[in-house]
Amino acid sequence: MITRFVLGFNFFIIFYVFAINFIYFIQLILSIFNLYGYLKKMEYSDYKNYVFSENMIPISILVAAYNEEKTIVSNVASLLALKYPMFEVVVVNDGSRDNTLKELQLNYELEKISRPMYKRILTKEVKGIYTSKKYSNLIVVDKENGGKADALNAGVNISRYPIVSSIDADSILESDALVRVVMPFIEDKNTAAVGGIVRIANGSDIKDGRVINVNIPKSHLARFQIVEYLRAFLIGRVGWDSMNSLLIISGAFGVFRKDILIKVGGYARTIGEDMELVLKIHKYSLENKLNLRVKFIPDPVCWTQAPENIKSLRTQRRRWQVGLMQSLFSHKNMLFNPSYKQIGIFALPYYWIFEMIGPLVEILGYILIPVSYFIGILNLKYMILFFSASVLYGIILSLGALLLEEYTFHKYPKPKHIIILSIYAILENFGFRQLMTFYRVEGIFRYNKLKNKWGEIKRKEF
Repeated sequence: MITRFVLGFNFFIIFYVFAINFIYFIQLILSIFNLYGYLKKMEYSDYKNYVFSENMIPISILVAAYNEEKTIVSNVASLLALKYPMFEVVVVNDGSRDNTLKELQLNYELEKISRPMYKRILTKEVKGIYTSKKYSNLIVVDKENGGKADALNAGVNISRYPIVSSIDADSILESDALVRVVMPFIEDKNTAAVGGIVRIANGSDIKDGRVINVNIPKSHLARFQIVEYLRAFLIGRVGWDSMNSLLIISGAFGVFRKDILIKVGGYARTIGEDMELVLKIHKYSLENKLNLRVKFIPDPVCWTQAPENIKSLRTQRRRWQVGLMQSLFSHKNMLFNPSYKQIGIFALPYYWIFEMIGPLVEILGYILIPVSYFIGILNLKYMILFFSASVLYGIILSLGALLLEEYTFHKYPKPKHIIILSIYAILENFGFRQLMTFYRVEGIFRYNKLKNKWGEIKRKEF
């Protein structure tokens, strides 16, 4: 019985690996064509002229801040320096226990005001609203702790403009990022949400809230994550966007039509509020036959801090897995449902089978394939060949993402950067990838315990 199970599982693994690699290959091809088309389009675009145009859609930038005293001043400075005709920055201090609010008061000369707020989305109590004497477009909201989603909803309530953008408090936008990311809203009235690419700032030189010199970090963990992020965004997100099946807009940098955001109930109070919101938009659009679009733009860059210690990285990856599961469970009625078109028939099944269940399958594979060899039902040459093919394909995908980066946006200017990252693209398959899989499996087994805990990640000053 055991032998039959192990043998059956091995055949399943072969099919499973073939299926996921085939999907990755299709995404890679789609990404190449999509990025080529986008660059051609931008080559003839006069988007830079829109920086000073009064016809641009005004935008509210929302920053949810909880215990962000080390990065909040630089983050706000970078946002206030953005090149965009009309925008406001709304910082929501979500009951921080550190000096987040005090740092904002000291650096931006805040004064408390009496301002009515229409609670279109229910949130925890707002204790105070502040404006800055130095910057007329800066608003700070001080409220009771309710979590990131609750803080963003408070920001939506206080915001004035029809487009809202959520930015993590440990992130920095490039100066023309808003102009680029708002263009889809101008070009297509059915655009409901747009995500930009997130890159890792660790190791780069940052001054006055601006990335002035892109470099790679000394931390091995951060270098692995650079490769991982490039693969996830330049292949994964671009590929899903080309199929109109994008399910995730990173919480670090997303832009939404405020009216749609309010109609779907705002940000859900879950750990994976970014994916949950996108799924709600897809569901609302398809049920009401609105043909709304959720898009990804590969070059409005948001720079963020990646964890550089194992504890923070573990917290982050478990949280991502739990957030994914929460979103999939809450929208399980869409799975394989033809009423939800490509989202229900293709995108959601992929996330259930390969993203949620995938870590378990991978871990079982690491256990049962060697077991198969020791009980004599697996040939050693086959086992080595299978493992080598899997690793080689992973390396090809990572190197493919690096090549796409090099020949498109070229953010890493020195040849040594690409050489070092290429080495890490190879090495990640021998330990780092397996460790991330283990953390995701841990998230699965501890789902009930972790689903209401955000967890804290150690930050550094920029």
